[in-house]
Amino acid sequence: MVRGVPVRLFVGDDWAEDHHDVEVMDAAGKVLGRRRLPEGVAGMAQLHELIGRFLPGDGDDCEVVVGIETDRGPWVTALIAAGYQVFPVNPLQASRYRERHGVSRAKSDAGDAHALADMVRTDSHQLRPAAGDSPEAEAIKVLARTHKTLIWERTRAVQRLRHQLREYFPAALEAFEDLDAPDALELLARAPDPARAARLTRAQVSAALKRARRRGIAGKADAILAALRGEQLGQPAALTAAYAAAARSLIAVITTLNEQVKSLQGQVEEHFGRHPDAEVYLSQPGMGAILGARVLAEFGDDPHRYHDGKARRNYAATSPITRASGKKKIVAARFIHNDRLVDALMSQAFSALGASPGARAYYDELRARGLEHNDALRRLANRLVGILHGCLKTRTRYHEATAWHHRENLPQSSAAA
Repeated sequence: MVRGVPVRLFVGDDWAEDHHDVEVMDAAGKVLGRRRLPEGVAGMAQLHELIGRFLPGDGDDCEVVVGIETDRGPWVTALIAAGYQVFPVNPLQASRYRERHGVSRAKSDAGDAHALADMVRTDSHQLRPAAGDSPEAEAIKVLARTHKTLIWERTRAVQRLRHQLREYFPAALEAFEDLDAPDALELLARAPDPARAARLTRAQVSAALKRARRRGIAGKADAILAALRGEQLGQPAALTAAYAAAARSLIAVITTLNEQVKSLQGQVEEHFGRHPDAEVYLSQPGMGAILGARVLAEFGDDPHRYHDGKARRNYAATSPITRASGKKKIVAARFIHNDRLVDALMSQAFSALGASPGARAYYDELRARGLEHNDALRRLANRLVGILHGCLKTRTRYHEATAWHHRENLPQSSAAA
């Protein structure tokens, strides 16, 4: 502390896979030091040593503010553990900040570190500090994100398989409605081309359906065999063999993804079930364990991260954004958003239509006013985010009458989210 004023240092950290370019700046904007540091423990020790050079005394009355273009990883964890105030800067924000101070579009690692240091020095009040999420919430994020990523990867692999089959074996698409189902994968792996598929026996098909725990096995077996043995257009033998080999590889990938998705689902449910906020999330309409884990993972569990329900809705990107200039005013959806969070919230809103009379009535009211399905669903999701925020803030479970009682006497024009 100098004459009663705490010493503040500002650090810009431009990170790469194996090194960090850092710059230390004082409150007046004077550059105090620059260095390229290695990744890992050695680099962190050198960063502490560099910062320590400019801290008076024991540094207890000093504040170190760090700007870095990421919010995760061991390096960021170590910065927070050291007591530094960390601001994860969106790369787009950093790019726009550079453009404010120069039009040449020159770029270097050292220049980026300087821009980050100056950005947290002048604009930290406009930035969001690194969230203080618990290790339990971070663990749920890792599992929930990986689980969802594998589901997306499986969907891509299934679409590739569907495309392959359409090229040489269209009867398979008629025989199997769900290409990622266990019975379809087993039978296609056994017979990936029209000739071998036509030779499948009723016993083989019935056994695969039984192992997949299907109902109405006799009728399903008849329909599959009829489709596989019917007349169809084909490809030359050499081309068919090549397609069959490619399809068999995709089938193996989808089978493995199915196994891993199921395995990770159990891990997600287990970790989510142990979190203290799980009960509140599970009480929300349309939200089960997997969906609740995904929403918690993206919102985090830092109780001070969102000042109010509006801040949470803005982060969720379910609330509209207004652009006004002169006589022109536009209210539109937010297109810059967390894709994973929006996907989870829209899924919850859709499921809530059958679980909450209040949600159903609100959605029907919006549709009656002429809104399209997706817009009405987004507005419903926006309302549900506000309800979730209130439940988390008061540590109470969702209650249908409490959540929707205020809408009973509202005029129709005031119902927009």
